[in-house]
Formats: sequence, structure tokens, C-alpha cells
Amino acid sequence: MTGIAGDLAAREAALAQRGYRLRPARLRDVPQMLTLINGFASQGEMLPRSASELYEHIRDFLVIADPDDGVAATAALHVLWDDLAEIRSVAVSETLHGQGIGAYLVEKCVEDAERLGLPTVFVLTHKPGFYEKLQFERADVLSFPRKVWSECIRCPKFSNCDEIAMSRPVARAFTGRLPSDDDLLDPIRR
Repeated sequence: MTGIAGDLAAREAALAQRGYRLRPARLRDVPQMLTLINGFASQGEMLPRSASELYEHIRDFLVIADPDDGVAATAALHVLWDDLAEIRSVAVSETLHGQGIGAYLVEKCVEDAERLGLPTVFVLTHKPGFYEKLQFERADVLSFPRKVWSECIRCPKFSNCDEIAMSRPVARAFTGRLPSDDDLLDPIRR
């Protein structure tokens, strides 16, 4: 196994050796997911989420469960239409930073998008360097009108959004090596 498939398998094996595993989110995970996501939101790293949003969209989420079945990391693939999905709420507990868990979760979301037949995924982020290493490219948020007019318009930051839109064709073959999560700690590069 080579390339991205090998990298993903290696990350999964390394996690399993330490008692961590990838699984779909469960309803009982919501309080821990909320704490993890909103902890980073309080630092300006991402948008906050409400408990009702997490419960309503629980099927969108993957989690990395720790050895005690607690939530150590999370990410969601939120389908907007038959041609587009957003990867959002990528949050990795600080104890796991720098180990490639965020990159692993993003690629698992891209795999899910491919399984669903979606041609494109996008993110709105404060960390473009991280996503650039995963071969996302900057985009104009207005190229995603379903997102803007169904969700962004309700956001308190709508008129002064500081997130950077990035997208990636799902079918694009990933080249290179899966990066570590060190860029998650980098400041915004515009």
C-alpha cells in the first residue's frame, strides 16, 4: 500500500496501538464534542457550534475515540447538495496535536464524499496552510451560494467573515505525503 492509502492505514494503525479508534459520532458524544469544538472557538480558531446543531447533524460526524471511549478529535462532512459538501468542525485535542490526526480526519471525510459521489468538498477556515498541504485551493466563498444563502447568512460574522474558503475536487488523486497537524498551530497566512 502506497501514497495516501498507505499513510491513512499507518495513521490508523498508530492510533490503534495506543487504544484510539475512528468511529461515527454517537449522541452521548455531543457534550464532549461541544467542549472540544467550542474550546477552539473561544480562542478564535473556528466557529462555535450549539448542542442542537451537533444533535441535528450527528450523522455528519466522525470522532477519534480515546482508550476510554471519550472524544479526542472530531470532524464532519456536511452535504449541502448533490454536488457539494463542507468539511467542518475539525478539532483535535491538544494532547494529540502534531500527530496527523486532523489530516487523517479530513482525508476520511474526503473518502466519504467520494463514496457518496460528491465531486467537490470545501472548507471555511482560519488555517489555510493546513488545508493547502491537503491540496485544497483558495476559492471565493460566493462560488458556494448554497452555503452562503442557507447557513452563512444566519452567522453573526456574516457581514465581517474572516474565514478563508478553500475547495478540492474529490476525484483529484492526492499526491505527496499526508502532513502532520503542526500547521493547525500556525497563524493565519493570507
